[in-house]
Amino acid sequence: MQDDKPREECGVFGVYAPGEDVARLTFFGLYALQHRGQESAGIAAANGERIALRTRLGLVSQVFTEDDLGDLTGHIAIGHTRYSTAGSTNVCNAGPMLVDSPLGPIAVAHNGNLTNALALRRQLEEQGVEFRGSTDSEVLAHLIALAPGADIASKVRRAMARMIGAFSLAVLTRDRLLAVRDPLGVRPLCLGRLGAHWVVASESCALMTIGAEFVREVEPGEIVEIDGAGMRSHGVVQQRRHALCLFELIYFARPDSEINSQRLQLVRERMGAELAREHPVEADIVVGLPDSAIPAALGYARESGIPYEVALIKNRYIGRTFIQPDQRLRDVGVSLKFNALPEVLTGKRVVLVDDTIVRGTTSRPIVHLLRSAGAREVHMRVHAPPMISPCYLGVDLARKDELIAARLSVPEIGEYIGADSIGYLSLDGLLRAIDMPAESFCTGCLTGRYPVPVQLEMDKLVLERVPSAEC
Repeated sequence: MQDDKPREECGVFGVYAPGEDVARLTFFGLYALQHRGQESAGIAAANGERIALRTRLGLVSQVFTEDDLGDLTGHIAIGHTRYSTAGSTNVCNAGPMLVDSPLGPIAVAHNGNLTNALALRRQLEEQGVEFRGSTDSEVLAHLIALAPGADIASKVRRAMARMIGAFSLAVLTRDRLLAVRDPLGVRPLCLGRLGAHWVVASESCALMTIGAEFVREVEPGEIVEIDGAGMRSHGVVQQRRHALCLFELIYFARPDSEINSQRLQLVRERMGAELAREHPVEADIVVGLPDSAIPAALGYARESGIPYEVALIKNRYIGRTFIQPDQRLRDVGVSLKFNALPEVLTGKRVVLVDDTIVRGTTSRPIVHLLRSAGAREVHMRVHAPPMISPCYLGVDLARKDELIAARLSVPEIGEYIGADSIGYLSLDGLLRAIDMPAESFCTGCLTGRYPVPVQLEMDKLVLERVPSAEC
């Protein structure tokens, strides 16, 4: 059964900590960011003279051994977890990307998508650059390496002027660490302290995991440089607006992470409360689809006065295997991921809360599963507006013709998935829950209006080439 969720983007992490085991700290930082990418992982470490790199396909726990961490010595490290939003699942596309520059080697971990990556790659190829893989992360690494500038911060600033799209970066040289965020701030990036040391991460949950203190978010358009002299900001590129991805708040980022000075668990509970006000229904229990919709389901239950119940149990490890099910298990479908509890559901009118419906390929069998377990009625409630357009800024969503809300009306979606009723949270309701204006966010997948120019038929494999012998 095809997954019916937006797929993860990437996670980046970096630490400058003389005297600490930076590779081990990065390993656990990446472990906390595993939800942001499950195809590959990598760590680059620097000791002032060289950069050592380890990348591999697989989960963080599969990629690194104790020997690997022992070889990644130094006082600075960056790490990357990847889901392929540009380029295929190939070891050559695993980050961080390590390239040569006039200043020495540079390693780059990237979360986001460049919408002008193909044009940039062609320009770099004309300059003689030979690419190993097919990802925009490699493009921007070479772009930084070849940019004019006497120091790495200057090179990054010049390269940023040529990049269109989303990029939150951790950049490593032999003696310093940089955190970089695109002027729109599409993807999150934050800064923390570990004693006297500095840490950067896609989400604050990674700081909490290693015992670091959250300091602040990296500002859109900002370059933060960390070296032996401490941390300093090179200022921001002023932008008329910001465009943080709304789905970071709805779905992607962990509920214990903090974005825009708000804990996402509480933001999502408010989304559920708004959903209850917009789409009330007479029912006996509220059920959240594990795990991402549980906060909103709690908010819906609290606002509506309908009891929250645990009626779906998720097998949290079924999605972590690379072994494919046989045909009989594929026919079982959604039961590989969820089991329903008949003792909770029998004879009940159920409000099922979910965060998204992309294709409908999960919602339909989930509704059937609840009915098979005894539910008398199933009322679908979604704590986000309908997704009508693809994402071009760092999320592997779906093609437009695959999006169910681009083809069917809301009542038709409810009929397709077999629900007794259906209701989506409005964009206005979503923004009320977040308590920020629409101009602060990218709403492209919900409205078809993007903050930067996009190629409407852009394919994530647009940079594909036959891999070289090095791969």
